[in-house]
Amino acid sequence: MGGVAGSARVRSCREGAVAAGWSRRGSRALSAQFRFPKPEGELPWHQGATEAAFKLGMELVNRQDPYLREVVRSAVCCRALTLLLQASLILNRRCCSVCCSLLKGFSPWYHLVRHELAASVGLGNRLPMWRGRRPAASREAVFNLLIPDHAADAFSPPRLPEPGAWDLLAERLLGGLARWDAEHFLFIAERGYLYEHNCAFFPLYPLSLRAVAEGALWPLQPLLRLRSRLLLSAVLLNSLFSVLAAAALYELGCGVLRCRRAAFLAALLFCISPANVFMAAAYSESMFACLAFSAMWRLEKGQSWLSALLFSLASGVRANGLVNAGFFLYSCTKCFALGFQVGSGPGRKLSPLWRQLLSVASSAVVTCAGICLPFVLFQYYAYVRFCGPGTGLELDVPKPLRQLALDKGYHLAATSGVKPTWCSQRFPVVYSYIQDVYWNVGFLRYFELRQVPNFLLALPVTFLGFWAAGTYVVANPRHCLTLGLERRKDEQEGKPRAGFCCPAVFVYVVHATALLLFGFFCMHVQVLTRFLGSSSPVLYWFSAHLLQEHERWLWTEGAAGQTAVPPPTGSGLGASPGSCGTGAAANPLLRLLRSYPLVTPRSKCVLGYFLAYWLLGLALHCNFLPWT
Repeated sequence: MGGVAGSARVRSCREGAVAAGWSRRGSRALSAQFRFPKPEGELPWHQGATEAAFKLGMELVNRQDPYLREVVRSAVCCRALTLLLQASLILNRRCCSVCCSLLKGFSPWYHLVRHELAASVGLGNRLPMWRGRRPAASREAVFNLLIPDHAADAFSPPRLPEPGAWDLLAERLLGGLARWDAEHFLFIAERGYLYEHNCAFFPLYPLSLRAVAEGALWPLQPLLRLRSRLLLSAVLLNSLFSVLAAAALYELGCGVLRCRRAAFLAALLFCISPANVFMAAAYSESMFACLAFSAMWRLEKGQSWLSALLFSLASGVRANGLVNAGFFLYSCTKCFALGFQVGSGPGRKLSPLWRQLLSVASSAVVTCAGICLPFVLFQYYAYVRFCGPGTGLELDVPKPLRQLALDKGYHLAATSGVKPTWCSQRFPVVYSYIQDVYWNVGFLRYFELRQVPNFLLALPVTFLGFWAAGTYVVANPRHCLTLGLERRKDEQEGKPRAGFCCPAVFVYVVHATALLLFGFFCMHVQVLTRFLGSSSPVLYWFSAHLLQEHERWLWTEGAAGQTAVPPPTGSGLGASPGSCGTGAAANPLLRLLRSYPLVTPRSKCVLGYFLAYWLLGLALHCNFLPWT
């Protein structure tokens, strides 16, 4: 029975991949035997990230795919729900009641979040709702007791000029999204790289915030000062980028997993990502995820140059974008290795070895140089700004900002005093210097007894990442030993495997494992959740794999609507399509959450992790409490 069910699942995945418009032949960028439909057109190199994201969104919206439409709808609902929840967390209960009434408009997401939150604290479905007859003082007292205010020793520059009434309202509604590192991004967008340690945050995201604030939000200039418009720009841009990232992850999953339902469920899990608060706050994670997933998707389609452009833009958002050059190196190596195996057949001629090596090497060098170019240019900019001769820029810095530099020991740009020590290094890289001096980032430096709570915060994503790598290695031992450079029999027969354990996932597992090992041993370990959640699709693919493997009802309907495996009796999971409300029948995540008490313990752990970190992250981060 297990073999029959497994073959039915693979057959359903293949039908889903064909229905989604993906060819069986695969990606010509990753291997010689993979070929996807020729792209209709590529974006020119001079377009910025925002325009590229807009055109990408238009292309995704124009696709007639009900799964994609449901992904976009769910991403929009979850983003709106996140924004309303953070507003309710930083306001008092009188304003919170208004937010709750707005949240109910996002049914069934509102009710699911409410019920799961109640179940997680042992209240069943009896989550107490604040009634109007209860005294406001008691409500606010309970709220402050649960989530007290926290005075964090973080970067907090003075507000210049003094905020007006509308600025105070914007800060009151959206201030929870301007905590911790978000202060750096907003400050850079407003003042530029004034302090040395600001250079740890790359420029493309702050530039995008400034462009939207000065462009699309320019009519609000009489009402809102620049910082308030930047905060509003962050909300708008991150909402757009997170929705596009979910759509790109779905398309990428269809091409790599060759299972449309698995890709669909993974994209829905991204909508409730454990790093969701950072996708909404003024952080660069949403923009980076959108660019990285889109670049991976384009590479799978064979659009190498467009993929290189998107990867290059991603390296201008976050430093770990440099690691994405490995996708091109692996692609070139695999094409070179498979070229011999494909060309060694009878009647085929091989071009000279030196010509093949030169072609592969030149392509790899050019694309990797393009990906690394934004990082190199930014390091040169920082060197000129902080190590060059003084230009009198410090005379234009407002006195409160100069006083902050004196009080905190920050180094101002273009001063005529002593230059930073990194300026005299053989390779003056400001990024590594800041990580070393300001944040004490280095190999095993975080392995201290007092950091045990932070290791516990990172434990779920660490366990999930290593579990995913182990599962893939056990399922594909020979493929891993040969680094995926050997042509498999199922590929020769035109019947590639589908799902998380298919050969095409190998490079993504290696990428995720490398990031996980580096983050665990060399970084502040608590950032692993957002580090992996915005950089690798493996976290969502493997979670979807676990849910599909242990919830048989996901296979009750094949890609074309046929029944493959009968649903378990008495569980309520095989309900009729209309029983879940509008759109719920097409959304397996909503069905899982509605039947949370009936799913397997492993599925409860996966769903509980995603939901708990989403809600708990909102509650802690928005109140300036330490989080991942």
